[in-house]
Amino acid sequence: MTYFLAALLGIVQGLTEFLPISSTAHLLVGGALLGYDDDVFTVMIQLGSILAVMWLYRAKILAVVMGLGSDREARRFTVMLVVACLPAFVAGAFLADFVQTVLYESLDVIAWALVIGGVVILAVERNPPAVHVRDADRTTVARAFGIGLCQTLALIPGVSRAGATIIGGRLLGLDRAAAAEFSFFLAMPTMVGAFAYELLDMRQQFAPERAAEIAIGFVMAFLAALVVVRPFVRYVARAGFAPFAWYRIAAGAAILVATGAGWL
Repeated sequence: MTYFLAALLGIVQGLTEFLPISSTAHLLVGGALLGYDDDVFTVMIQLGSILAVMWLYRAKILAVVMGLGSDREARRFTVMLVVACLPAFVAGAFLADFVQTVLYESLDVIAWALVIGGVVILAVERNPPAVHVRDADRTTVARAFGIGLCQTLALIPGVSRAGATIIGGRLLGLDRAAAAEFSFFLAMPTMVGAFAYELLDMRQQFAPERAAEIAIGFVMAFLAALVVVRPFVRYVARAGFAPFAWYRIAAGAAILVATGAGWL
């Protein structure tokens, strides 16, 4: 892998991680097109995206951590996120091997997940549920658990963790901006947990000579995610998620055509 390729994949990771278009699908398909297969690199650059959203919400994180001993709202917020994380952690513990060895190897699964997810997003956008929550902080524990259940669908490559949690939030009464922001909050503990698990599993595969390429991908993922998160919330609050749905459908259809023709 050249430094240019490392930078390119880092940018792809950072741009797509928090959009409802599946960063996993983009990295897997990109890897197939570019002829690379490096799980260690993929895992390590994800940390760049995680740290970017943590930096953007650093004031919120600090306020919650400092208020755990005295602030009821900080404790409620923490419980909300813990409850929302649990379904994905449990499902991941039982299904991780199947997902990695079977689903990740099928471009058809990725393609259909993109298409079906796009159709679902369009359906929700055209028939929006009643809004009960306009501030992600005010999401109830019950709604948080429901969004967490939706997040388990993201174990299927192509579904998109962001897409599953955002649409789950919309179905459970969050408005567009609140659903997107809750998805970011939920991404922090979920992705840190997944990163720690995958890093532990792959620790023997890390090669020191790859450090420079990993560092480049990490930095580019961080910068790309830093640029995209806040504008994304403003955009969807105004325009909705339909453009991302159509992109998913077009991308999924293109993958199906490419695999059918033997190009992938």
